[in-house]
Amino acid sequence: MPRSVNSVASRQRRKKILKQAKGYFGRRKNVWTVAKNAVEKGLTYAYRDRKNKKRTFRALWITRINAGARLHGLSYSELMGKLKANNIDINRKVLADLAMNNPQAFTEIVNKVK
Repeated sequence: MPRSVNSVASRQRRKKILKQAKGYFGRRKNVWTVAKNAVEKGLTYAYRDRKNKKRTFRALWITRINAGARLHGLSYSELMGKLKANNIDINRKVLADLAMNNPQAFTEIVNKVK
């Protein structure tokens, strides 16, 4: 009996990878073996950087809060400590947004904890 190979599934698998490689440069976009490696590496970077994005944004928020707090004579750590002591639950993302886009509201919060 002849050997049966599922060429439909094989082609589908290759097409899926080549579709993901759309926009890549040179042989990375149309040669199966090269595209497969490029896509796998790209997916690895995507997974890693979804985690790194959270770190990066947190660092940005902290920088903005620190800059806003320094205008009022406090450091970042002093401000956060006083917020905790006064049971003011406001996250860093919102605080950073207030410090940048609504300085009056940020000043109110700082004056409340001083």
